[in-house]
Amino acid sequence: MTPVREGLPEGRYGRSADARADRTLKIVGAVLGAGLLALVSWFGYAYITGEDVSGRVLGYKVTGSDAVEVRLEVIKDRDTTGVCTVRTLAKDHAEVGRKDFTFDQREDELVKVVTVRTTGRATNAELVGCESGPGR
Repeated sequence: MTPVREGLPEGRYGRSADARADRTLKIVGAVLGAGLLALVSWFGYAYITGEDVSGRVLGYKVTGSDAVEVRLEVIKDRDTTGVCTVRTLAKDHAEVGRKDFTFDQREDELVKVVTVRTTGRATNAELVGCESGPGR
């Protein structure tokens, strides 16, 4: 009697479905791994380089129908000139004032009160952003 074979001859009919699935999973895993590595690198670079100038609104006071006093805290390097943009909003959230303020003092942390002129009565003031500006 001849022995009965349990499976197909090795290599005769191409790859098995399991081998194809393994290869596909390896390719998908490599692509996802590379994508994750790129994302982590991107966030790491952004964290390390960071912002040169940052700020926040500590408070504001509406002084009339045409002006708002805004108390800003600005953090920057001593040798950096910072430019911060502040805007004021009306009750209906329409912008009624916007102004850029330059901070070139040789200090790391500043707290300044600035005045923004408005075209109507403001009910809110917010910091749009801060960035390094031309300077020293």
